[in-house]
Amino acid sequence: MIKKAVSLAAAIAALAAAAAVCVFAAAFALYALLRTTMVAAGAAAVVALVFAAIAGLVGVIMLRKGNPPADHHRQDQSLTTRLFDLAREKPLIAAAAAAAAGFVVLRNPSLMTAAFTAAMAGRASKAERRVSRR
Repeated sequence: MIKKAVSLAAAIAALAAAAAVCVFAAAFALYALLRTTMVAAGAAAVVALVFAAIAGLVGVIMLRKGNPPADHHRQDQSLTTRLFDLAREKPLIAAAAAAAAGFVVLRNPSLMTAAFTAAMAGRASKAERRVSRR
């Protein structure tokens, strides 16, 4: 019985090591491919983003297997309401998504400008509504 458990542990360790080598090789191959078209830092950032997205996708798939989808009453709610409900139910996923979105926005000046402009436009429209009510 102990021999079987040790064999199983060794097999799992060998599979994990093989998977780690494959992921490392894939990351290095993607980096080498991207390095021909962009600077080293940009290529490394893209590789990190791609593998973070893959990890997030695997996490979402695993969570969906563990938790069946909720009722269809959410389809009647707005996107904002559904996002806030998701953030309350799964705060770690929400934090990771917010961090990834922040990273993308901060790394791309045009997206940062668009986000800032949209935020300022929203505040300006709220101020105009307050003034028009008076």
